[in-house]
Amino acid sequence: MITAYPPREGRVHEVFGPMATLFALRLAEQGGGALWVHERRGGAQLNPLGFDGLDPARLVLAVTERQLDTLAVAEEALRDGAPGLVVMETSAPLSLTAGRRLQLAAQAGGSTGLVLIPEGMGSPAAETRWYCAAAFDPSDSTLQFWELIKSKSGTTGSRYVRWDAQARRVVVVSPARNGPGSPRAPG
Repeated sequence: MITAYPPREGRVHEVFGPMATLFALRLAEQGGGALWVHERRGGAQLNPLGFDGLDPARLVLAVTERQLDTLAVAEEALRDGAPGLVVMETSAPLSLTAGRRLQLAAQAGGSTGLVLIPEGMGSPAAETRWYCAAAFDPSDSTLQFWELIKSKSGTTGSRYVRWDAQARRVVVVSPARNGPGSPRAPG
């Protein structure tokens, strides 16, 4: 059973997979908002008006020129503690030193850090690492498959979850196994 959600405050966590952005937005919604920091990039941009449930006024977007700047902004915000959640998008792996600096800043400020990482680019300093993907259910478009693949507390596992709009929280549906039909089933 996954007992690490929502991710522990005062720590930095990682998420990857096709639904990583939605994981972060749901966490922001549950926590009342977030500071979202990413490098300048061409193409798709996060549109807070396109996400049902989170008041766009509760989401502050910060655009930096390079990953080093993203980490500096995130570190200061985590240390300050004003935003309850600081989301960072990275394009390259974090060094152990950078990951540790973020952990110390989160601990000092009591904020939660969430790093959206490309697959295979996790930091050894992360408290938890999540994989998130959509799961097919013709009757519920909010069904997702979440796998906690790293946890410093030692508890890992996977679950199907869905968003309960009325309660405004993530609800565990049933235990998931990496069997046929699951997003990470061996193929």
